[in-house]
This record gives sequence, C-alpha cells and structure tokens, in this order.
Amino acid sequence: MKIGIANDHTAVEMKKEVTAYLESLGHEVVNFGTDSTESTDYPIWGEKVANAVASGEVEKGIAICGTGLGISLACNKVHGIRAAVCSEPYTAKYGRLHNDCNILCFGARVIGIEMAKMMLDAFLTTEFEGGRHQRRVDEIMDIERRNSGK
Repeated sequence: MKIGIANDHTAVEMKKEVTAYLESLGHEVVNFGTDSTESTDYPIWGEKVANAVASGEVEKGIAICGTGLGISLACNKVHGIRAAVCSEPYTAKYGRLHNDCNILCFGARVIGIEMAKMMLDAFLTTEFEGGRHQRRVDEIMDIERRNSGK
C-alpha cells in the first residue's frame, strides 16, 4: 500500500521509526512532513498529507504532531478526509471498520513507538464494514458538503 506520512517538529523521530516499520511491512511511504526539529506549524503538514489522500496520490495517511489532535483538525478540513486521532489500537481499528477513516493521527508526546505499531497494524489491516455504517459515513460527508459550499 502507498501511505502518506506527515508530521511537525515534535514528531520527526517518531516519523522515522514509523516509516521504517511501514517499509519493513512492504508499504511504500511518501513523506509529506518536515524533517527538521525547528518549530513549524502542524496545519501545513496535515493539509499536505490530507490533499494526497483526497486526490488518490496515496491510499491512506498517517499524521503525527505532539498530541495528534491539532494535525487531525487540519486534516479534517480537507474535503473527503476522515482523520481519526487515536491513542490505542481499538479506536484505530473501529475508525476504519465503522467510519472508513482514511488518515490515522496520533501524538508523539502521547504514545510510544510500540503502541504506534499496534495502532498502525489495526488501522491498515481493517477494512470498512459498510452496511449501516455507510449510511452514517454518508451523513458525515453530507455535513461536509453542506458546510463547504460544494
């Protein structure tokens, strides 16, 4: 799978470890984040990976900042994105299973690399269940359309 990854300055080391892990599983990883520890703004990087997911340039996205929350907010402003901020595998799994989330967000200051790996495994191996959940995803996307002028 082709996966986009983005991060701010707080998550440079976490991104390196996540990238190595994903590549060890055979995924292609495209870097949309910063490689510098100089202070930078997470919305810049969240928008980049979200645009890549929305356009189909990559299949899924990973976005990391200090808490995961700020970058998830930025990702979710891009039309067609459903980014979930998670701190454990259960939410990562159900974000895919029930919400068809296409970007996993987490905090480099919140979780360690082993938890990140478990979340990545859950997120990337879980397929969207559809059914009654499709109706709910459609309702979410309708809210997005009504409020974006599209």
